[in-house]
Amino acid sequence: MTDRSPAPTVAAAARAPLPSGVRILPAAEHRSRAADHRAAVQLRTEAFLARRRTGVSHPVEDFLFTYYSLKPGQLARWHPGAGVVLEGAGDSERPGWKFYTVVDDGTAAGGAVVDVPRFCAERGTTIGYIRRLLESTAARPAQLGCFGLHEWAMVYRSRLHGQRHEQVPLRLGAEGTDEVVESLRIQCTHFDAFRFYTPSAAPLNRLQPTRETQVDLEQPGCLHANMDLYKWAGKLMPALPSDLLLRCFDLARSIRELDMRASPYDLREWGYEPVRIEEPAGRAAYARAQKEFAEQAQQLRGEILSALEALESLR
Repeated sequence: MTDRSPAPTVAAAARAPLPSGVRILPAAEHRSRAADHRAAVQLRTEAFLARRRTGVSHPVEDFLFTYYSLKPGQLARWHPGAGVVLEGAGDSERPGWKFYTVVDDGTAAGGAVVDVPRFCAERGTTIGYIRRLLESTAARPAQLGCFGLHEWAMVYRSRLHGQRHEQVPLRLGAEGTDEVVESLRIQCTHFDAFRFYTPSAAPLNRLQPTRETQVDLEQPGCLHANMDLYKWAGKLMPALPSDLLLRCFDLARSIRELDMRASPYDLREWGYEPVRIEEPAGRAAYARAQKEFAEQAQQLRGEILSALEALESLR
């Protein structure tokens, strides 16, 4: 007698037992959450994508898409995080995404879930570094006296070294910008800001950050350290939930606006009023905003660390 039963699908053939410690997210719920996430990301990226098609750039808003490595399409992919099985998603495109696997969730298609052992094996060095960096940063007091001078140090003596963002004028001119740098104490703790200082500005910084000392120097008042939570969350995807990544993105976008409003650039043509850190009132306003961002970032930093602890328990 001929066996006419259908051949097993690729998903069924590769299906693994349901891992311990996971929960199953119903199909209707995860599809709805994925659609909501895509819509939320579209609102945040459509202006950038439109500008990119026409070759137009924006000195403030494009930063999150040009400096950081996550592309809009990657940001739009919704992930529930490690330990969550997406019911019935074994026959969708998701098993083809990196670090996903198909498991037996009781449905015909099987469920899709992040392959935690493989993720940890391939990203172990990155996970360890991010954990050390975020733990050490979270444990330090916030320093609120830098006043965003890193942006000023990047154009210090620009007549000698050339000006970054030449399409945007300096609000006080080259000479006025230099006077501000020379009149205030520069004390940046963040290497990825310090490395863009002009050669004349680097010796003026109280510290000389390096990549090797980043874990030792990073502190939670630093705007760039807090923007970088978006970068670190991105490197931990898909093991982190996408709503956490998107909140890191939103914080980074808000911080970027303050960073540039307090910079030496004149951005009024783009609708940004300056935070005049060359004046006492401007420095006070900057420090207040910096403190609020530091508090928000500490909350997100804690959530990322909690997610890493949960990831460890699933290995």
